[in-house]
Amino acid sequence: MAQPIYKVFFAKFKEPYYKLTTEERNKLEEQGTAALKQVGAESIVACTSLWANEQWLGWGVEKFPNIEAVQKYSEMLYDLNWFEYFESKTYLGAEIPQA
Repeated sequence: MAQPIYKVFFAKFKEPYYKLTTEERNKLEEQGTAALKQVGAESIVACTSLWANEQWLGWGVEKFPNIEAVQKYSEMLYDLNWFEYFESKTYLGAEIPQA
């Protein structure tokens, strides 16, 4: 049975990101957002933690319709060279039914 998958991510920029122009940064981020929508996922929340955490600049939660969408999204980010510009740590999980 397919069920929604939630992804919690922690992220920060890598050195090549800082070398991009503002237009290139915006385009890369727009492509990432488009890839998320293309697989039927949604961003639940994206937060800055710059002021509270030295290791990660931000974190967020995304909701995917199933594990295949998570896998497809990862492939799409790889094709965008996303991981050249961003370092991240992620956790996947499924919702626990509440009684």
